[in-house]
Amino acid sequence: MSNIDEHYRPPTANLVHTVENEFEPASRGKRFFAAMIDGIIGIVISIPLIMYLGVWEAAADGRQAPLEIMLILSGFGLVSFLAIHGYFLKKHGQTLGKKLLNLYIVDMNHQVPDFVRLISLRYLPLWIVGYIPIAGSFLPTLDALFIFRKDKRCIHDLLAGTKVISR
Repeated sequence: MSNIDEHYRPPTANLVHTVENEFEPASRGKRFFAAMIDGIIGIVISIPLIMYLGVWEAAADGRQAPLEIMLILSGFGLVSFLAIHGYFLKKHGQTLGKKLLNLYIVDMNHQVPDFVRLISLRYLPLWIVGYIPIAGSFLPTLDALFIFRKDKRCIHDLLAGTKVISR
């Protein structure tokens, strides 16, 4: 090819641009600390109600709280979770713990997931499983262990079609 032909050749460039390269999967440590922050917030909010309903005293006496008390606490937990984290989950795909650590829950196209889908597939199944005897303690642990997969997606991420990224 002569120098003249070289001048008329169209420029070449790598036009393949993937968003995947811009957002790293969140580290296991950051996800752990975000979950701890969210858990601490939930516990602090729940302690007054737990004390008022006598759940603490029942546990100290080796008794289980009545079912209606546990249902009240569950309802309170769900409502307070949505009150505390709902806005940030809907707008940015973040809980407060994730917000503090600059983590985002996104769908596989790196968009904020649909709020109803996020709650019903990512959070609700684990809440429900938590009330099943034996499985309630085993399955959440299994879910957490999935973080050690190469893609760092837990079972709740797989169910909801989400992943957690760091920006």
